[in-house]
Amino acid sequence: MSDKNLTQQAETQAQVQPTPLRCITGAVISGGLGYAAYSLMIAIATTFATKPIHSDNPMVVNIASAVRTLVVGVIALGTGIFGIVAVGLLALGVQLLVQQLTQKS
Repeated sequence: MSDKNLTQQAETQAQVQPTPLRCITGAVISGGLGYAAYSLMIAIATTFATKPIHSDNPMVVNIASAVRTLVVGVIALGTGIFGIVAVGLLALGVQLLVQQLTQKS
């Protein structure tokens, strides 16, 4: 019963058209988040580099190395995604702006 209500609500909502201002605003926000994630990644990698693993057990060294690699890798993935989204939104904003300017003349 609730599935039927959800589909009716989705159909009744109007689809919002993208505008150049919305795209550029989204690109700025995504770029800012990407830069923050990049700064965080650099800080974490520097911290890991300055604090070596002190253990004689090879398993402990391997696990700690894998965890450090995963932490930096996940943050790098988030940084890349935010960067790609920012570039894509900026390109969409430029495309919409060019379309608006060519349609008026």
